[in-house]
Amino acid sequence: MWYFKALPKGKIIEFIIVAIFCLFFFGPLLNLVILAFSGEWRYPDMFPTSWSLDWWKYVFENDQIVKSILLSFSIATIVTIVSIIICIPAAYAFARLQFPLRRMFLFSFLLTNAFPKMGLYVAVGVMFYQFGLMNTFVGVVLIHVINTLMYMTWIPSAAFKNVQKSQEEAARDSGASPLRVFWHITLPIAAPGIIVASIFTFLSSLDEAQGTLLVGIPDYQTMPVIMYSIIADYPANAGAVFSIILTLPTIVLLMAAKKFLGNDAVAGGFQMK
Repeated sequence: MWYFKALPKGKIIEFIIVAIFCLFFFGPLLNLVILAFSGEWRYPDMFPTSWSLDWWKYVFENDQIVKSILLSFSIATIVTIVSIIICIPAAYAFARLQFPLRRMFLFSFLLTNAFPKMGLYVAVGVMFYQFGLMNTFVGVVLIHVINTLMYMTWIPSAAFKNVQKSQEEAARDSGASPLRVFWHITLPIAAPGIIVASIFTFLSSLDEAQGTLLVGIPDYQTMPVIMYSIIADYPANAGAVFSIILTLPTIVLLMAAKKFLGNDAVAGGFQMK
């Protein structure tokens, strides 16, 4: 208590704000973890009276849930690869080339995240229906790719922009071809930004529900889609287990990005220059 009395009022207010933030941020996560491992937990008990792994067994013994988990990770991986193939050349062009309406085209990639997605998905769904892509694996992948264009264009574009042209010019003056310069100079320097964009793309695809629900039902049900039915039809403990499975990749990948890439990897990720 003496420590708080010695602090200035401004520091005490900051501490209270941080404490409230931690409560709202970590409180629900802590509740999920306790609920997922609880055997019996009844009101008004503050903590479970018994602990158990039965709900984990319950989830992983359900074939539909296991299939949705494998499908989600498969789609997220494919979407990330496809996005890299499509968007990295575009990001490099935005960073290095000057052409008419460049800023407008770059800004257009934000539109998929600027408005309610369901309206966009309905319009895309009408087009997919005409091309026979409804209830297909390809259709689900494409709807996910549309949702991730912003990450794979803006962040790598900023990463390429931060590569000094003098480094590329020095390599060319030494006789290196443009492709070799890109592969050995530009790409390694921009790699942290590309990796971060890939992580965001993977997590965004893993968490995508509305597009999959519209295009993939009934044959392609990913984790977020199954989550809706779990909340309605399954016990709360099973929903907590599934929520942890859905949240864990986000925590692991973001912590890995912070450890291996540093805090500044996305510092210039959303700049229009």
